[in-house]
Amino acid sequence: MMLKAFLGAFLAAIAVMPAHAEDPDFLAVGGGWFDVVHQDDTAVEARAEYRSGFRFWIFKPLAGVMATTDGSVHAYAGVLSDFYFGRRLVISPSVAPGYYHEGSGKDLGSAFEIRSQLEVAYRFDDRSRLGMAFSHISNAGVGDTNPGAESVTLYYSFPLH
Repeated sequence: MMLKAFLGAFLAAIAVMPAHAEDPDFLAVGGGWFDVVHQDDTAVEARAEYRSGFRFWIFKPLAGVMATTDGSVHAYAGVLSDFYFGRRLVISPSVAPGYYHEGSGKDLGSAFEIRSQLEVAYRFDDRSRLGMAFSHISNAGVGDTNPGAESVTLYYSFPLH
C-alpha cells in the first residue's frame, strides 16, 4: 500500500515537473511586508532578482537583493525550480544564502542568512508572471540568535528576451 502511494506521488510529480525549456531569463521585482508572522520589527520591503533560464536538472540560478524601509539589506544567490500546472500556474520553491545587513531593522543574529521561499504565479501569454510569495529568512543556527523573519511579497517577473 505504501509503495503504491509513493509510486502515485512520484508519477504525479513527474507529470508536472517539466520546466518549459523555452522560458527565458527573468527580472523579478517585488514589494511586500517584512516580519509578517512575529511582527517584532515589521517593515515594507522591496526586492529585485535575476532568475536565469539556464537549467541544471530542475534547478535554475537566481541572484537578488531585498531592502526594507528600516535599512535592512539581504543580498543573496541560490537556486529555484519552476513546476508548471497547465499553461498558467507556476509554483517556484527557492533557496538562497547571502549576506544580511541589519541597518535599523530586525537583528537576525548573523550576517549569514538563508532565504527559503515558495512563490505561486500566474503566467501570461508573453511569459511574464504575476506571483505571490511567502519567504523565511534564517541563519540556520550559526548566529548568536536565530529569530528568523517571514515576508509576503507580490512579484512581477519580466522576461528578458
